[in-house]
Amino acid sequence: MTLEGSRRWLNWPLGLLLTLCIARFWLLPLNTSFWVDETVTAFVVRQGGDHPSLSIAPQVPQSIYYALPAAVQSEAGFSEAGYRLPSVLAMAVALFFCARIGMRLIHPDCGWLIVLSSFLLRGFSDAATDARPYAFGLCVASLSVWSLIRWLDRAAWLDAALFLGSAALLWRTHLVYWPFYLVFAFYTAARLWRRDTPVRWIPACSLFGILGLLLAPVAMSALALAREAQAHVVQPPPGFRQLQYALKFGLLVSTLPAAWLLSRILRRKPVSLRLTTAVLLLGWWFVHPVALFAYSVGTGNSVFLPRYLSLAWPGILLGTAFLLARYLPSSFWRPLALLVGLWALAQSLRLSPDAPAHGSDWRGAAQAIAALHDPEVPVICPSPFVEAKAPVWRPGYEMPGFLYAHLATYPVAGRPLLLPYEPSEEGQRYARDLSSTLLPRAGRFVIYGGDLNVRFWQHWFSQRPELSGWKVRRLGSFGDVEAVYFEKAQGTAPMPGRVSLLSPSAYR
Repeated sequence: MTLEGSRRWLNWPLGLLLTLCIARFWLLPLNTSFWVDETVTAFVVRQGGDHPSLSIAPQVPQSIYYALPAAVQSEAGFSEAGYRLPSVLAMAVALFFCARIGMRLIHPDCGWLIVLSSFLLRGFSDAATDARPYAFGLCVASLSVWSLIRWLDRAAWLDAALFLGSAALLWRTHLVYWPFYLVFAFYTAARLWRRDTPVRWIPACSLFGILGLLLAPVAMSALALAREAQAHVVQPPPGFRQLQYALKFGLLVSTLPAAWLLSRILRRKPVSLRLTTAVLLLGWWFVHPVALFAYSVGTGNSVFLPRYLSLAWPGILLGTAFLLARYLPSSFWRPLALLVGLWALAQSLRLSPDAPAHGSDWRGAAQAIAALHDPEVPVICPSPFVEAKAPVWRPGYEMPGFLYAHLATYPVAGRPLLLPYEPSEEGQRYARDLSSTLLPRAGRFVIYGGDLNVRFWQHWFSQRPELSGWKVRRLGSFGDVEAVYFEKAQGTAPMPGRVSLLSPSAYR
C-alpha cells in the first residue's frame, strides 16, 4: 500500500476514534449536575445581568457569552445539557480552527494529532461540558488567530475584518483574556520584521489602532473593576511550581524524545523550524499563563486559576506539534494520532460514566435532602462565594440572590438558613443563636454546601453544648459538595470519635 493510500485508510479509524472521544468526554457528562459557577450562569440567564445582588460582583455578568445559553434556554427550558450545548459547539469550532492552523503552519497531516491529543488535556473536555465562557473564549481566540494568519498571508481585507471583529469580541468574553492580545502583536511584528507578509507596517498599525479603539470601553471597565479585585480573590498568589504545572510540559516530554530517537533510527535529517511560526505557537503557549502569573504575584490579587489559563491550551497542543515536526517523519503523524486517541479513551475507563462533569453534585445533594421528606427541616447553607461577607451577607439576605445562586438552580426541600463564606464573627453569632433556639426545637437539621465550609460548620456545631450527643451522618457522596444530617438522640451520650471532622484552624 502506498503512503497516500495508508493515510486515506487511517481516516476511517481516526474519524471513529474522534466520534467515540466526543461521545465519552463531551456528550456523556452533559446532563450531570452543575458545579457552583455554572449555577451562576443559570442565575444570570434567569434573573438578568442587572439583578441587584450582582452589584457585589459586577465582573460576573460582563460577558457576551451569556447570550448563548439564554438563546438556548428560551427555546428548551431549563436543563443542564441545554445550558452546556453552546460550549460543546464552541469547542468543536475551536478545535477545527486549531487543526487548520496546525495543518497550515506545521504539517498537512498534524490536524488529527492536535484534535485527538486535546482529550488528554482535561481542561479541554471540562470546558466543552462547562456552562461558562471558556469554550467560547477558545473558539473566538482560535478564529482570531486563523484570520490573522490568513490576513498576513494574503493581505485580503475580508480576513482583516474577520480578525478585527473576532479579536474585539475576545476581551468581551472574559476580562482575564487581556494578555492574549500580546500574542497577536508579537506574531504580526515578527512577520513584518522578517518581511514575511505582503502587509506593510502602516496598514498593520492602522488595523491594531482600530482594534484598540474598539477595546477601549472594555479596558476602562476592567481598570475600574481592578480596584476592587482583592474582594474577589479566592486563593493566594502562585509559586513557580504552579506556573510549571500550568504550562503542562507532559505531552511534550512524553513525545519529543521518542520522535528524536525515531529520526536517529531512520537517519532523518531534522527539519528547520520557522521563526515566525515559533513566535505565534510558543507565544500562544507561554504568554497568557506567564502574564497572569506576573500579574498575580505583582499585585497579590491572584487570577492564576486553571480555567482562567484556558486560552493557552491550544498553544500547548500546537507548540508541542511544532517542536515534534523537527524530528517526526511525515508518515508518522496519523499513526501517532491514533495511538493518542486510544490512550485518551483508555484513560477514561478509570472515570465513572455518571460522575459529575466537574466533581460537584449539587443536584444530588439537594435530592438527598428532599429524600428526608421533611419540608420544614432547617438547612444551614454557607455561601460558596467569597463575596459573602458582612454587611452584604446577613441572615435575612433576600432570595434569590447571587451569593446563593446554587439554591436558585437546585432548590432545597427545607428551610434555608444562610451563613457567610468564611466563619466570621457575624456568622458565628448567628450560628450560636440558631444552636440555642431553633435547632434544638427542630430536633434535626442539615448543613449543605462546599466540602470545606460544611466540615468547618460540622465541627463547630458538634462542639455546641446544646447539641451534645446528637447523631451525625452524611447523606451521601456528592464530590466536593457535602450534606450532613444532625439529629437529636434522646438519652444517648456524646460520641466525639464517631465523625471525621476538619478543625477550624485547618479551614482557615
